[in-house]
Amino acid sequence: MIWAEPIYAEFELRQMPRRGDEHVYHGRFWGGRDAGGPVTRLELDPGKGAYSHRFLIQGGRDGSLWTSDLGAAGTPNPAALLLPLVPGVEMTPLDVLPMPYLYWLDANLAGIARIRGRNSYVFDFTPSADFTAASPGVRSVRAYLDAQYDALVQSEVTGTDGHVAKTLSLLELKKVGERWIPKDLDVRNEATRDKTRLTLTAVAIGAEQDPLLFDPARLGGTFVTPASKTLVRLDP
Repeated sequence: MIWAEPIYAEFELRQMPRRGDEHVYHGRFWGGRDAGGPVTRLELDPGKGAYSHRFLIQGGRDGSLWTSDLGAAGTPNPAALLLPLVPGVEMTPLDVLPMPYLYWLDANLAGIARIRGRNSYVFDFTPSADFTAASPGVRSVRAYLDAQYDALVQSEVTGTDGHVAKTLSLLELKKVGERWIPKDLDVRNEATRDKTRLTLTAVAIGAEQDPLLFDPARLGGTFVTPASKTLVRLDP
């Protein structure tokens, strides 16, 4: 739902291993819609002066993914859909960007469940043969959508062994103007129990966007971010 109108957001990505030290990465994304569906440009700073990782994700039924490093133009990279946003974290583009499984045609309503005290519709999504050929690590995805607001509140990715490999949980919503947007999301690896948390720290909704922002050829380029005075800072 956050792609209903243009959005810019800044975020923290917190690596939370079950054992060992935490690490925080910083990033930003622009989101919008085109004829194909939701589209997102994401830039993530890996730290230590390295060039930011760039992702361009075209959502919808004919979704695509491009990546860029070192300022190069975007390169089609469907395999990156299941790879960590940065090495060591649990989140992948499949988890946090316009969720492609919501467009898979093989979807079944499995029932209603209580998630955090609220009724949610439970849907089982099975990938197409084309998706499986490009990303063979996913057998299915179970998604829980709030029965009142149709908002995704939890999803479970099942691996090829038939067991839940990871769980995404919506922890908190924040109202910005007249809209509710996700503020905190967790992705947990069910085998290792390691987690990664994405927290939005600032957003601008409805800001004008450069028409070249979502051009794969310009993925390595630099675009002006919204003025600081237009950003809504989100409390910790």
